[in-house]
Amino acid sequence: MSKSAARLKFAKKIVDKVDHSSKLRTNIPAGQAMPSPPLGPQLGQRNINIAAFVKDFNEKTAHLKEGIPIPCRVKVNPDRSYHLVMHKPPAVYYLKQAAGIQKGALAPPEVVGKVSLKHLYEIAVIKSEDPPLALMSLQQITQMLVGIARTVGIEVVKHLDAEEYKQFLEERKVIFEQQLKELKEAKEAKMLRTG
Repeated sequence: MSKSAARLKFAKKIVDKVDHSSKLRTNIPAGQAMPSPPLGPQLGQRNINIAAFVKDFNEKTAHLKEGIPIPCRVKVNPDRSYHLVMHKPPAVYYLKQAAGIQKGALAPPEVVGKVSLKHLYEIAVIKSEDPPLALMSLQQITQMLVGIARTVGIEVVKHLDAEEYKQFLEERKVIFEQQLKELKEAKEAKMLRTG
């Protein structure tokens, strides 16, 4: 056998070892997995038993508050079985909960909430348990969270006074309702122009 044929045979063995299994990355609300779109078709394309996956996921997240977004990584094996890895909820979810807000900023530089450094540290400790962040230090995770908070419209402060913050949130509520009203009017005006 020639050297090139031997190399080709060796290369073929290496190619055969490559894992071509299908992977799925998605966020699923805790306890609310359903076979309907968008989750059902994603699972169906990968030949996963949808009813079994939904039942399995809902059982694993039964101890969590319903509706919390859970990032999931699903690795599908050739025999149609799967390996489900669930991570902690996204950092944005924790930041919004700590700030006491429902939505982020509509215009990026605007401040819609505030979070203390203590809250940021606690979120960093929770997120450090996730496999993608396992090699990062708490300081690096905290710096990452500061950047995420800035993009959402949450200001990071050293100390947070409860009464001051309550007043800030009430003022923000009025501004937010005004912004929603303006958006609705702009949308209606656009609909009238196209109609």
